Amino acid sequence: MKAEILFEDKDILVVYKPAGLATQTKNMGEKDLESELRTYLGGKAYLGMIHRLDQPVEGLLVFAKTQAAAKELNSQITSGKFYKKYYAIIFLSKDILQKREQQGDHEEKTKVVALEDFLAKDGKTNTSHVVSQKDPNGKRSKLSYQMKVDKEEFAMVEIALFTGRHHQIRVQMANAGMPLLGDLKYGTEESICKSKECGVSDIALCAHSLTFFHPITKKVVTFSKFPQNKIFESFKLS
Repeated sequence: MKAEILFEDKDILVVYKPAGLATQTKNMGEKDLESELRTYLGGKAYLGMIHRLDQPVEGLLVFAKTQAAAKELNSQITSGKFYKKYYAIIFLSKDILQKREQQGDHEEKTKVVALEDFLAKDGKTNTSHVVSQKDPNGKRSKLSYQMKVDKEEFAMVEIALFTGRHHQIRVQMANAGMPLLGDLKYGTEESICKSKECGVSDIALCAHSLTFFHPITKKVVTFSKFPQNKIFESFKLS
């Protein structure tokens, strides 16, 4: 099994999904996380998918092993009681670097910056883009990020996700002038070139932390795992 099980009891499974493995797929012959877990649990066992990660993205996912657990976890996501944090490596354009230098903001690493946009999904191209608040197809999308480690034109940021829109982190960060390394869909020509120079083939994005109430015991549980993508190694926090 390509995935790694971090925790299991009679109600939930917490799993690390490597980049490149689809969470769920309809393509015949293509392996996905859901199929792996169904094989692991046995064909007749219940498996409830609570949330997903894009195929090129790595990180943690929780699955329900009972309908009651699935109902409770879905309720937490809907009510904003399910917390997800991500690490990402971003490319800082010359304009962003120049702006930082001009502002002389030495406290930037400690600041939590919020991004709020309206995103619309294009089903034909499987992409999303920022639209006006007046656009009927736009959905409010919110996240916050904090610089953790910066190295010249790159930085590792920690992102807290408050809504779960299609490609949300990738779109919002790119729109703010900070595209993710390895993102060929939303990256700029320069960031894509830098990604190739660094040998980054998968998107440098990892859902590294999940915090939620256990659906049955109601205790707060937190699971975390540092990204396995090699690009993160040089950005490890001391």
